[in-house]
Amino acid sequence: MKTEAMDPSALQKLEEEFDSEVRFRPLLPATAWLVAALLFGLSVFHYYTAGFGLLREATHRGIHMAFVLGLIFLVFPLLKRDHKTPPQAGVLAPGGIPIADWALAAAAVVASLYMPWIYDDLAFRVGNPEPLDVAMASIAIIVLLEATRRSVGWPLPIIAITLMIYAMYGQSLPGILAHPGNTWKSVVNHLYLTSNGIYGIALGVVATYVFHYVLFGVLATRIGLGRLFIDLATALAGRYSGGPAKVSIFGSAMFGMISGSSIANTVTVGSLTIPAMMRLGYPRHMAAAIESTASTGGQITPPIMGAAAFLMIEFLNLPYQSIVLAALIPASMHFFGVFWQIHFEARKNGLKGLPVADLPKAGEVIARDWPAAIPLIVLLMVLFSGFTPYLAAFWGITACVLVGFTQRNPVVAVGYLAVMIAAIAGGLLSEGWATIAIVLGVAAVCAAFALRDPEGKFITADMADAFVVGAKYAIAVGAAAATVGIIVGVVTLTGVGFKISNIVTSFAGQLAGIVGSVLPAWAFDAKGMTLFFTLVMTAIVCILLGTGVPTTANYIIMVTVAAPSLALLGVEPIVAHFFVFYYGVLADITPPVALAAYAAASMAGADPFKTGNTAFRLGLAKALVPFVFVYGPALLIVTKGFTWADFFVTAATCALGVFILAVALTGYAVVRTPLWQRLSLGLSGLLLMAPNLTASLIGIAIATPAGLAQLAAYRNAKAAPAG
Repeated sequence: MKTEAMDPSALQKLEEEFDSEVRFRPLLPATAWLVAALLFGLSVFHYYTAGFGLLREATHRGIHMAFVLGLIFLVFPLLKRDHKTPPQAGVLAPGGIPIADWALAAAAVVASLYMPWIYDDLAFRVGNPEPLDVAMASIAIIVLLEATRRSVGWPLPIIAITLMIYAMYGQSLPGILAHPGNTWKSVVNHLYLTSNGIYGIALGVVATYVFHYVLFGVLATRIGLGRLFIDLATALAGRYSGGPAKVSIFGSAMFGMISGSSIANTVTVGSLTIPAMMRLGYPRHMAAAIESTASTGGQITPPIMGAAAFLMIEFLNLPYQSIVLAALIPASMHFFGVFWQIHFEARKNGLKGLPVADLPKAGEVIARDWPAAIPLIVLLMVLFSGFTPYLAAFWGITACVLVGFTQRNPVVAVGYLAVMIAAIAGGLLSEGWATIAIVLGVAAVCAAFALRDPEGKFITADMADAFVVGAKYAIAVGAAAATVGIIVGVVTLTGVGFKISNIVTSFAGQLAGIVGSVLPAWAFDAKGMTLFFTLVMTAIVCILLGTGVPTTANYIIMVTVAAPSLALLGVEPIVAHFFVFYYGVLADITPPVALAAYAAASMAGADPFKTGNTAFRLGLAKALVPFVFVYGPALLIVTKGFTWADFFVTAATCALGVFILAVALTGYAVVRTPLWQRLSLGLSGLLLMAPNLTASLIGIAIATPAGLAQLAAYRNAKAAPAG
């Protein structure tokens, strides 16, 4: 299992097949150079503003959207199938791109920059837009919806269009959903000229935080950090029972630290682990399911996580450090649950580890690639020193460039780390002159290494290409965020979020009443049961919505709609946000459209539906974890009233519950479990995951007979050969 065996072009094609956000059209050489220059410029713009100061909010977001939408029409074809069609230049296709796409790109740039251009006059225009304002807003909405359709698919634009129709004609609806209605002029005024729509929080977070971390992830992978993580996971876990399956867990967890994409994680780590698992005897669908299930944890693994984590900063008005701390246990439970199911599956089927001779040595891996970890160390160090996430990303990106140009020279890497430590300790990192001095120093060192190295021009090209690829991977997220702004804008304009919340809580209350009519009075809590059914419905909608909508968009939509419902029932905001985020991530392995599972199935040559079903089963134990941190908020650490005593009790019982459920789901502990043991252990696991001392004690009591039976059967099995 060597990372050198990876074929980047094959991985890219596979990622494009299952991830619409990276499904790019082929370009003629001259056009490719133009597009690459624009993408490089977009990355440089964000890199510069992260380190030297953001522009005025509206201007920054407008420039970002102009780049993003304009590039989408140059990079993404009109139809899905066209990304495999060779380009042909002509009168109707200058540079190999249809003239209509050039026109749409130009319209997108003009419409995106118009709002920042008139920003100083907005006080006089909001509520009473001029005809040109309405025209530009209409163009912006049209090109945005088309750009989003091309880059992330139909579901998100359809939701946005449906809600805009609702905003205009809501007076025609019956009951609680009815509202007075709006003219097109008032709709576009709210969506385009205010900060509640397209230019709202979602776009701002992508332009301010997400882009920088996508770029960091690409650069970190390019300099060998991904290889370090995967080879280290192989060295540490490959020899044990089910070796490559456990490598997939540890490798996906570590690689997920720098990649917030489930599919990218699946494709990169899976290119190594899936073939190794199949050689060891794993069925194809099982190998694919294991990798995809492990890889989905990347979006909730600190420090980078998915884009939704950065949105929480703005929604909750919390520092990113708090979001990272809150994500630690949910992420750990994800991989903990998958680990034990995989372990028991391997033991049940007699699957051994990889031969020690085939494994890399941990010491050699660290000695070879440890300088590649310096950028991540710098990023975390700056972040937890109290600086902004984008400034942390700036210094992490700078470190990546330095390490890349110097070919992981340990002296240079350590020197940069020492400079950063000194700058932080001396209070200089926020000083402009210090930033300029350090960046110029880094540039000088990079130039010196590039000039003296015979491969210098190739290194320079590789670093420049990383800036291009980083921007290329981020533009679809930008379009999706702006479209979600339309959805959020309609919700704030019509108040439909609170109306849906009332519908959900009323229905949940009715279900609670039905259950209460069956249960004895001492065992029934109306409010608690209403909360339970509200959580169940929210989880189901998150998973269903996630089958067609990217995780980030899913999170924003569900938080906008579901958060009020949960708040009415006393759920703390950060808990509600993590609940929605967690279930949105699980959509990537939940049939019928489990994209991460399908990507893994393609790599393994397995049945995609069988793979998706198996992945869902592997993720079932940890799917209950969000309920734990709703009822036991101490699990998220940064919640109100947190105590370490509550944390340790909740974390311990949750972990035990996940472990026991893994036994019940796989049908194996130390020996195979008969049906009565699986049923009793399943019930025990559910009770243990309830953060309640009484429920936990009952759960332990229920699990005890099965545990004793397993121990006795194990002793008998060991004694049998001797007898």
